[in-house]
Amino acid sequence: MSEKRTDLTFRQLEPEILDGLAKDDPRAIASRRDLAWLNVLMFQASIMARLLRSHVSRQPRRILEIGAGDGSFMLTVARRLAKRWSDVELVLLDREDLVTARCRAEFIKIGWQTTTVTSDVFEWTAKAGDERFDAITANLFLHHFEDAALGRLLAGLAPLAPVFVATEPRRANFPLAASRMLWAIGVNDVTNNDAPSSVRAGFTGMELTGLWPEAEGTWTQERRSGLFTHAFAVVAASEQKRS
Repeated sequence: MSEKRTDLTFRQLEPEILDGLAKDDPRAIASRRDLAWLNVLMFQASIMARLLRSHVSRQPRRILEIGAGDGSFMLTVARRLAKRWSDVELVLLDREDLVTARCRAEFIKIGWQTTTVTSDVFEWTAKAGDERFDAITANLFLHHFEDAALGRLLAGLAPLAPVFVATEPRRANFPLAASRMLWAIGVNDVTNNDAPSSVRAGFTGMELTGLWPEAEGTWTQERRSGLFTHAFAVVAASEQKRS
């Protein structure tokens, strides 16, 4: 194996197979199912719910998830928050609409409404205009972008909400080793390829903080959360004053 694929000093972005498959490709469907299991194994939903509870000071009315996929991840998060937060509009942004009628119905059961936006995140952000949210979330999404593009994306998102939280792959030896063993739980070839790539493209230290646009009074937190997750939170000065 080449040094490039083992050295974790710097982020290493490689094409992921899932990104190039049609949404109805059987391998893509199987890989998305694998990702749902990986979110469970990584405790992503509990970490995300904790980030939102910790950093959103009041009952939110609108939350945006970028890279939302089929909505199942945020459904799990919403179920953890529904007793505390009701009547929330969740905007699910993805370049493909994968959210099923059944998923929408499950959100309605817990008192949340969903709106889907099918768009490239950069194109949508550039045209967002007066769109405003109480929080923006991202799960296993930011690592898909090179630093320069990611910096542009974060700069575009910053004015849209006072709180931004993300749960991303932690770039470290143990998560990388674990990602290479996923065949043992029966994931398909797409996931076997993409999981180690995601770890190598993940984050450590204060890398995301360095990419977030500087603003007076903005508070950031960036740290390891659990064995596999790199958690990132940003709270604008306006939200701090409300809390």
